[in-house]
Amino acid sequence: MTAETSQTLDRGLRVLKLLAETDHGLTVTELATRLGVNRTVVYRLLATLEQHELVRRDIGGRARVGLGVLRLGRQVHPLVREAALPALRALAEDVGATAHLTLVDGAEALAVAVVEPTWTDYHVAYRAGFRHPLDRGAAGRAILAARAGEVDNPGYALTHGELETGASGAAAPLLGVSGIEGSVGVVMLTDAVPHRVGPRVMEAAKEVADALR
Repeated sequence: MTAETSQTLDRGLRVLKLLAETDHGLTVTELATRLGVNRTVVYRLLATLEQHELVRRDIGGRARVGLGVLRLGRQVHPLVREAALPALRALAEDVGATAHLTLVDGAEALAVAVVEPTWTDYHVAYRAGFRHPLDRGAAGRAILAARAGEVDNPGYALTHGELETGASGAAAPLLGVSGIEGSVGVVMLTDAVPHRVGPRVMEAAKEVADALR
């Protein structure tokens, strides 16, 4: 801590980070131990965070991340979309397919940015806001592969007909971006994704990740 920072704010943010890293919540005692402070301090921090709906406590008294965090998270999407658009435009024009940035939203994959190619006679209509299960479609499968640490070879996911009949997809996960799970991909009307598309999607995913760091 330096003279320019707030110890209380720092502790509150650390509480949110600790709660975000667990699925089952933490007790006041557990938080106090991890923060290295007494229980009274933790009670005050939780009470303040609860007022802003950033934390909630269940019947058993365990603290969990609150819905207010989700509302804050949704405001991040426009910033992420803006950062990703240059790489998505280049990808769409290069391979002649609809390019998209997809992020995890709960148990679903959510398309937050979509760019369609300008020079093709036809392409797949794919809209920002489109949702699908994480275990269906190239975008979700790429995210799950990254989550499981299985993206070494070939580094991207390929699917056909899982979300739309006759459409194929390729997607690569965003790697090394703190706090964001997502992927960059393309969807095209073809029976098989051309060989060069997978590596090109990986390149675009790296460009987006670099822009978000």
